[in-house]
Parts: sequence; structure tokens; C-alpha cells
Amino acid sequence: MSILIILLLPLIAAVLVCLPLKKAWAPGVTVVSSLATLILSARVAWLVSAGNSVTADLSANWIAVDGLSALILVLIAFVATTAAIYSVGYMAHGNLKLGKLRLYYINYNLFVFSMLAIPVLAEPTLVWIVVELTTLASALLVSFENTREALEAAWKYVVLSLMGAGMALFGFLVLFAAMQASGSTAAYTWSHLIDAAPLMPPVLLQTAFLLILIGLGTKVGLVPMHTWLPDAHSQAPSPVCALLSGIETTSILYVILRLFPVMQAAPNSHAETWAIVLGLISVGTAAFLLLQVKDYKRLFAFSTVEHMGIILTALGLGASVAGYGAMQQIVSHCVTKSFCFFAAGAVLLSVETRQISSIRGLIRQSPIASAALVFGGLAITGAPPLAVFLSEFSILKAGLTQKEYLATGLLAVFIVVAFFGIMLHVNRMVFGAKEIEADEHANSETASPLHRFTASPLPVSCKLALVVAAVPVLVFGFYIPQPLNELLTQAAAALTK
Repeated sequence: MSILIILLLPLIAAVLVCLPLKKAWAPGVTVVSSLATLILSARVAWLVSAGNSVTADLSANWIAVDGLSALILVLIAFVATTAAIYSVGYMAHGNLKLGKLRLYYINYNLFVFSMLAIPVLAEPTLVWIVVELTTLASALLVSFENTREALEAAWKYVVLSLMGAGMALFGFLVLFAAMQASGSTAAYTWSHLIDAAPLMPPVLLQTAFLLILIGLGTKVGLVPMHTWLPDAHSQAPSPVCALLSGIETTSILYVILRLFPVMQAAPNSHAETWAIVLGLISVGTAAFLLLQVKDYKRLFAFSTVEHMGIILTALGLGASVAGYGAMQQIVSHCVTKSFCFFAAGAVLLSVETRQISSIRGLIRQSPIASAALVFGGLAITGAPPLAVFLSEFSILKAGLTQKEYLATGLLAVFIVVAFFGIMLHVNRMVFGAKEIEADEHANSETASPLHRFTASPLPVSCKLALVVAAVPVLVFGFYIPQPLNELLTQAAAALTK
């Protein structure tokens, strides 16, 4: 019953938040619910890594948990917990009215519920339904600040996501038709799709794969379907950005990952080729866009596009080592990107602007925000000895082992470009000269004046969330605990059945 309790906790929290109590009630309930969800999810992941079943009392046609789904489940719970802690101080800083605060936490808990349901549901069409629930709940969070930019970003997010959803739904229907054409009478689940794949008509199977890849790739942020992502991920409140970039994109990518063993079970599916091409396009486009970003929250949003491309490219390389590296990359990206948006939120609380050109000498004004920003920038760009470095090194090594020299070389170049793009902006913001002579801007209508500010103290809950989120970013660069290593191994094996 652990899985059902995990799914019920955020729903119960959403209901409890509605009670007409003091302001501290809504964030308190959400934090407690998130912590309980994390503990139960960690227990499920521990049991799965040890080879124990956690769904014996449930129908396998509805709920099924293996290494891959357990990994995604615990990552969702971890990011949701740190974001809930961060939200306490971040949302209190805005002095919101009680009704507005309740609305935030209701949508927050519903968003978390919809994400938690994705990896544990075994039926693809049910998964599609909860994927669309993530769109509805998160759109309300993207538009939460009710500015013109936030509303525009939310509408763009909804329109493009729903267009992709329609394409993905058609893909799942074609996939069901392919399964029926194979003569299989088994239930329409991920595991039964793998069994039926060798007898499926290749045209139907490949068509379904491309439709789902492009449709869900819209929500993942793969190029060229990525245009909504930088807007939405920059306009939402920072803890919501941590959820959107840190784990929502990964949870949707999980659905695409489930198709790879199905495609590998069928002859001449060419799924790996599509993955490499679309992955490299995403990494390369994002890497060069990072060089010209003007908003530091958009900076980390474009980095998400880059990392989704890296994971997809790793899947295309095909080796078992690359699969393990892809799972490492999923973990390292989730924990690191959520930290990056917490750091971006700390900077925003300090300077009250998102414009990179308006911030110089941040280290003298807000040392904590500056240290977090530098650490996040180095971590997400793969600087050693942090978590992303280890996962990217594993992927590049696997590419060379597979003799995919062109793809590996391009991937390495794009990663280096992204490193310099992000660190160039971070360096200017943190260590750049504070004062610029006014006459240098006198003849420029487009110049942005430096933002003059007095740093306000960072809320305690934000500091706590930064510390908690930083621990796995640092530790996983040196050491991967045995249960996590076993879970990563099982998750990688689930991609090659």
C-alpha cells in the first residue's frame, strides 16, 4: 500500500491547505506532506534496489514499480521536499494575502501529485492523462505572479503543451493498434508492449514512436519544440522553477524512455538514431543560445534544454555504460538544476531583478546568494568533482567505447560551449565591476543601467533548502551509495529489455 499512500499524501495536503487557518498552516502542511512522501518514496526505492516487490498487493495492470520508476519517484519526492522548504520563506517574502497563499499551495500539491503518478502507473494512456494534469497544475503556478509576462508565458506553455499532447495521444492510440495487430491479448502496459513488440507492424510502431517522441518532446523541451520552456521556467516563482526544470521535464522524459525497450525488441526500429539526432540538435542549440541570454533564470532554463538533449543522446549511444550514464545524468541534473533555481531565487530576493546586465559585484552585496550562484553554475556545467561531471564523463566514455566518434565529439564541444556560456554570465554577475560610467551608456538606448540595491537577508528556510539541495550535488561527484548504484543499474537495465 506504500504506493497508494504516496499518491494520496499530496492530495490530502491540497485539501488540508483549504482549511481557514493561519498563514503558517498551508506551508507547514505542504512541508510535512512532502517529507512523508520522500520517506515513503525512499523506502520504495530501497526495497526495489534490494530486489523486493512493492506492488504485490496491487494489480500490475495499473501500478508497477521497477528500478527506473523507483528512481524517478524518489527524485520527484526529493525535489518536491526541498522546493516546499524553500517556498516557506520565498512566498512569505512577498507578503501575500492568505487566499493567494492557499491557492499557491493547493496547486503546488496537485502538481506534485500528478508528477508522482507518472512513474508508478503501468498503463500508457493513464500516464498520458496524468502528464496532462501536470500541465494544468503547473500552468496556474507559472502564471501565479499575474504579470503580463507570466500570463503570456503560461498561455504559450498551455497552447504548445496541448498541441504536443494531442500528437502524443494519437501516438499512444497508434501504439495500441500496433499491439492489437500483433495478436496480443494482454493488457496495454509497458511490460506487455515489450513482449508484443517483435510481432507489431514496423510502420505502426515507428509512427507511434515518432508521434510520442515529438508530442512529449514538446513538454520535455527538446528543440525545436522548446520555445515555451525559457519563458515559463523564468516567469514562475523560483521554487516552482526548481520543480519544472529540475524534475517535471525528467518525469515526462521518463515516458519516452519507456518506449526504448519496446523499440529495441522490434527489428530495424532506428530509435537510437532518432535519439542521437534530436538530442544533439537540442544540446547544440541550447549551448549557443546560452551565450546570448539576458535573464539569469532563462539561463538555467536553456541549460535544461541542453541536459535533456544530453540524456537523449546518451540513450542513442546504446551501450549499457551509456544507459547507466544516462541514469546518472538524470539524477545529477535533477538535484543540480533544482539547486540552481534556488540560487537564482536567492539572487532575485537580494537584487529584485532578473537582468544579467543589471547585476555586477554581487559578491560584495550578498555573499550567500553569490556563493550559491557560483556553485550552481559550476555544478550544472559539469565542473569536476561535482555530480554532473561524473555523469557526463560516463556518457562521453561510453560514446568512445561504441566508436560513435562524431556524435561524441559534437556532444563534447557543445558541453564545453555551454560551460563557458553559463560561467561567463555568472562571473560577470558575481565578480564584475560594480560601477560603469554613465557616459558609456549615454548614446545607447538599449543599455541596461546597473541595478543599485541593498541586499535583504535571505529567509532561513531558503538557506536550509540550499544546504539540503547542495549535499547530493557535492556527494554524488565523489561517491554513489550502494543502494543508489543498484537502483541506477536496474534503471539502466530497464531501458534494454
